[in-house]
Parts: sequence; C-alpha cells; structure tokens
Amino acid sequence: MPTFKFKAKNLKGEETEGTREAEDRFALARILRQDNFILIDFKEEGKKKKFDLKSISIGGVSANDKIIFTHNLAVMIEAGLPISKSLKILIKQTRNPKFKKALLQISTNIIKGDSLSSSMAKYPKIFSNLYVSMIKAGEKTGKLQETLDLIADQMEKEAHLKKKVKSAMVYPAIIVTAMIGVAILMLIYVVPSLTSTFEELGVELPISTQIIVWLSNSLVTNSLLILGVVLIFIMLFVYLFRKPNFRNKFDGILLRTPIVAPLVQKINSARTARTLSSLIDSGVSILEAIDTTKNVVQNTKYKQVLKEAKKEIQKGEPIASTFKKSDKIFPILFGEMTAVGEETGKLSEMLLQLAEYYEEEVDEITKNMATIIEPVLMIIIGVAVGFFAISMIKPMYSMLGAI
Repeated sequence: MPTFKFKAKNLKGEETEGTREAEDRFALARILRQDNFILIDFKEEGKKKKFDLKSISIGGVSANDKIIFTHNLAVMIEAGLPISKSLKILIKQTRNPKFKKALLQISTNIIKGDSLSSSMAKYPKIFSNLYVSMIKAGEKTGKLQETLDLIADQMEKEAHLKKKVKSAMVYPAIIVTAMIGVAILMLIYVVPSLTSTFEELGVELPISTQIIVWLSNSLVTNSLLILGVVLIFIMLFVYLFRKPNFRNKFDGILLRTPIVAPLVQKINSARTARTLSSLIDSGVSILEAIDTTKNVVQNTKYKQVLKEAKKEIQKGEPIASTFKKSDKIFPILFGEMTAVGEETGKLSEMLLQLAEYYEEEVDEITKNMATIIEPVLMIIIGVAVGFFAISMIKPMYSMLGAI
C-alpha cells in the first residue's frame, strides 16, 4: 500500500502534516476526514509527481478537484458550518483559477439568497446535471451532507472505472501505433530500394508485390495528399459521430463486436445502476432519476432503453419490465435484480449491489484485456509481416530462377 506525505487543515484553521498509508488519494482524504481534517496537499512517497494535464485542466476543472471539494464541503456542513462560510474556506485552498472564480460567484449568490443547487446549475461545465440534481434533492430532504458524501463516492467510482478502461486500452494502442510506424518506415525507406533493384533486373512482380510498391510510391510521392485525406476522414468521422443516426448504428456495432461488447455492456450497466441508485437514495423521483441517468450514459442504445423505461413507468409499469425486455442491451441479471428491488422496496440498495458487481466484472475484464487482445494482435502482426516478406522475397526467387 502506498505511503502519502500530506498537509491537512481542520475547521479551526490549524494545519498539520505527516505521512499515512492509504490505497489512493481518495482513501487518504476519507481517513483524514474521520479525524476532522481536510486534505490540502499530498505527494506519494517514492514516486515522482507526474506532469498530468488533468490536474492542470486548462479551461476546465478536473474530476479530482471536484471530488476533494465535495468531500470537504460535506465535512464542513457536518460540523455545522454555514454553506457560505464553508465555501469561503474552500475557495482559499482551491488552486484552479476557473474553479475558484466559479466558487466565488456561487458563494456570492448564496449570500444573496439563492440555493446551492441553483447557484451550481449556472456552471454546467463544472457541475453536471447529475451533480446538481442530487444537491437539489439533498436540500429538499434536509440531507445535504449525506448527499455530498454520496456524490463524492459516485464520482470516485466513476473516476476509477474510467481509469481502468483507459489502462486496458494503453497496451493495444501502443502496439497498433508501433505497427503503423514500422510499416510507414518500411514503405518509405526499404521498399523503394528493393523496387529499383527489381526494375533494373526487369523482374516480373506478382500482384502482392505490386500492391506494396504502389503503397510505397503513393506514400513517397503523395505524402501530403495522403495526410490530407486521413485528416479529412477523421474530421468526417467526428462530424458523423455527432449525428444521432450514425452514432446509434456505431453504438449498435460496438454491442456486437467480440471482446469489446462485454466491456461496453458492463460499463454502461454499472454506470446506469450506480447513477440510478445514487439519485433514488438522494430523494430524487424515479422519473427525474431516469432522465438524469439517460444523460449520464454514453451509448445511445442505453439512452433509448431508459427513455422507454420512463414511458413504461408513466403507464404504471415497473422499471424492471423494460430492462427485462432489453436483455440484449442490459444483462438478464440486471432486469431480474431490479425486479427484486422493486418488490422488496429496496430498489436503491439492489441497484448499488448491481453497480458494484458490474464494476468488479469490468475490473476483471480490464485486467485480462492484454491477455485477450495479445493473441489477436500477434495474429494481425504475423499476417502483415508474412504478407510483406512473401511479397518481397517472391520476386527475388524469380530473379534467381532466371539466372
């Protein structure tokens, strides 16, 4: 377990520093909160601080900043401090200029009589619809401190989930990038020299060799044109990706793609379950919770199911009926467990269990992702190398045969 060197401050303004063992920075913040201290700064011992664009968040506010802010605000409200005073303290220790400016304005609005949720709603790029909805529910039910803790936990789990998925994608991305880089170098520097030799000796080239020679000539003579075509293709894909019809088809393909499909299904199931659980637990109505969750999930197929679920609820049907009918989108277990939660009156708890179950499943898949993808990549590399080798060696054999 890593050891962190930290600085913290209590509600009286007294600072302390020391070292603690913790699973990660979020666990460290929780441990210090139990002693009524707020984490100000930290550094993992034996590890150099990495240059992290997320921590700088040019033009934005990082998830880390918002998680620590939410946890700390919960501690202060639990201690009995007014929201305006709590914000005043947190503003002093906020380093991100954009976040500091937003918090200053939110504090001013609260002093004028606005609620915390309505003030935060004016900054949708910082505080999501989910965040604001939960804060609003917490204010209505008088459980703002508990809601803030719930939001922070939700954000932590979401951050961990994203981190796991990104980590799983690093290895394949490196291998594919290296393959493309080596292929380009071979086509630019190796193939032209072999081509000139074949031309001098008048060797008849097979189809496969002609394809490689054509690719090499195109890359050498029309490199700027090819680069332009690639950029146009990327821009076109991004443009189409924003179109609902194209995005819907693309998301459907993802759910039918081997290896990728189980990961997509479990990530979206975990996100749906945790978001719904958090909102319902905060006191948000089921219809409003579904609306908010629909905006949180990324895959359009899941958005459609949630949209249908809202219609069914308005007709008086249970939410589980929609999940059961959509067993190609949501796993069968999702619908069955949701039905049990509705029948027992423990829907929030059951959804939380589902979220934790699917998050563990994602963890297992991402851990094994390299093992799963490696053989596929090796086959692709083998086929590519074999094709190139045969295409270049075959004319040489023909040349030797002629001699």
